[in-house]
Amino acid sequence: MNRCWIVVAYVLACLICLPAAGTAVLELDASLDDLISPDAKLEKLFERPALTPLEIFECPTWVHNSSPGFLIFCNVPGNVIYRLSPDGKAEVFLDRIYNGKLADANPGAVPNLLMLGANGSTLDRQGRVVYASFSAGQIVRVEKNGKRTILADRFEGNRFNAPNDLVFRSDGSLYFTDSRGSSEKLDSPHCGEYWMLCGPRAKGRIPHLGVYLVHAGKVHLLTNNVPKPNGLTLSPDEKHLYVANTSGTILRFDVREDGTVANENVFVDMTQEMAAYKRMGNPDSIMVGHPDGIRVDTLGNIYCSGPGGVWIISNTGKHLGTILIDQGIASNLTFGDDDAKTLYITSGSFSGSPAVLRIRLKIAGVRP
Repeated sequence: MNRCWIVVAYVLACLICLPAAGTAVLELDASLDDLISPDAKLEKLFERPALTPLEIFECPTWVHNSSPGFLIFCNVPGNVIYRLSPDGKAEVFLDRIYNGKLADANPGAVPNLLMLGANGSTLDRQGRVVYASFSAGQIVRVEKNGKRTILADRFEGNRFNAPNDLVFRSDGSLYFTDSRGSSEKLDSPHCGEYWMLCGPRAKGRIPHLGVYLVHAGKVHLLTNNVPKPNGLTLSPDEKHLYVANTSGTILRFDVREDGTVANENVFVDMTQEMAAYKRMGNPDSIMVGHPDGIRVDTLGNIYCSGPGGVWIISNTGKHLGTILIDQGIASNLTFGDDDAKTLYITSGSFSGSPAVLRIRLKIAGVRP
């Protein structure tokens, strides 16, 4: 069977096979049974009515350096990071992520939507929360006393446009993506696209998108060739850096000893599935599902947002199956609970409510 028919069959399965409270796993390869039970249930932990045209929950991180551990997640338009309590209530963990002028904030994918808050979060080696402040253009660490320290906000004197996601290496160095370019000229190419900042708000900002490394307090540009850099993660042995390119691919880089990268290659291509899913009845490409949040388990399998939900991919690049999301898209994910065998998923939606979901796995994930 050629890939075209495989894609059609996959999209049809995603659209029709998920009962309201039934099996959430679409299996494409028998080896998936070693990672997740075929009858694993997707549980909705928290949702709320959307307050904006496109409500997005993002940046889930399991804070495991406390007892008991807990989940934090972000409401990007709401400019807040929440802590999810054991009884399923969202309590404010951090607010006022962005304190600047609304006129300078990053617009969203729909009119009158501002992406104010954090888009990615993680923990550093001391267990402190570090987040990517999307509209502020900053990477920020939250100290134990609650003070916020800016780790990075500029490269070669220019401000970052929209830091999106981040991951620490075991030596304490930090990788992150900047997911927008900029131009002060309103007639520059791509100015009508979501991925560009144009006009007065672009003054003093970096003109290109990029993947960066912060090492020993210095910011290094690793590449500005990724079309739409979004989520990123390291392989368990830290020999590879995976970058989710929202255009439809997962890119893999070799990591050198000094933390820089080389040998970019397309590890997974979702473009046909994205196009087919759109043709099958979802006219809005924003809600088709695309590479966004990405994580790895202890065997090096990749879990990434994609068409239909969360794709589970072997360490050789084979699509093993999908955790199906029946409403909206999977925006990001993380491994949590004491054993790191629960996958927590955040979602966003035009037509319904944003939510925090979870599903049990058979294998532990790599977490900060």
